[in-house]
Amino acid sequence: MEWPAAKASKVLSALLRLGWRIKRQKGSHRILAKAGWPDVTFAFHDREEVGPRMLARIAKHTNLTPDDL
Repeated sequence: MEWPAAKASKVLSALLRLGWRIKRQKGSHRILAKAGWPDVTFAFHDREEVGPRMLARIAKHTNLTPDDL
């Protein structure tokens, strides 16, 4: 699977569309929750660029696909 680099705000909005919700937030650290899944920490500033390897790692825990972006 080929992952493009993407802005953190774009990745977060894709996760929210997939049914994840922000459980709590402190600064740039957001804890995302979804029924039936373990919580995921999303620790990026909105304008930060998230690279392909990190996107693949996020995808493993959230079921995100490149098409979702």
